[in-house]
Amino acid sequence: MRLRLGGPSSGSAGLAAALMLAIAAPGAVADSVQIMVQDSPLAGSQFHEAGTVWPQLRVGDRLTLVREPDNRHDRKAVRVDWNGHVLGYLPRAENHAVAAALDRGERLEARITALREDRDPWRRIAFAVYLTL
Repeated sequence: MRLRLGGPSSGSAGLAAALMLAIAAPGAVADSVQIMVQDSPLAGSQFHEAGTVWPQLRVGDRLTLVREPDNRHDRKAVRVDWNGHVLGYLPRAENHAVAAALDRGERLEARITALREDRDPWRRIAFAVYLTL
């Protein structure tokens, strides 16, 4: 089961309501609940393998998030891989919460949400990050 919680105004009350709905949903059977915590463009795709594997990528494909605390450009760096290929990174301005969650060992999953043929590399690949409860 996946939930999308949106907007800064939803806060903890919105999270609590969504969790109660997920738990109490009639007929819902799930081993886990996934809450989308972030939807981002892929940063740096032009410097990595995204162009090489582009024809094979599909919306919904699972991505691997790899924490890089020793990255010389960003101590909070989170690399985004697809089937062993480096696609790029979580944008620096958006990586703090995901880096902290990975450092705590939380179960995060990422999936491609959009693929666009665009000259701007920041618009080509978008992906969502989910917290699994």
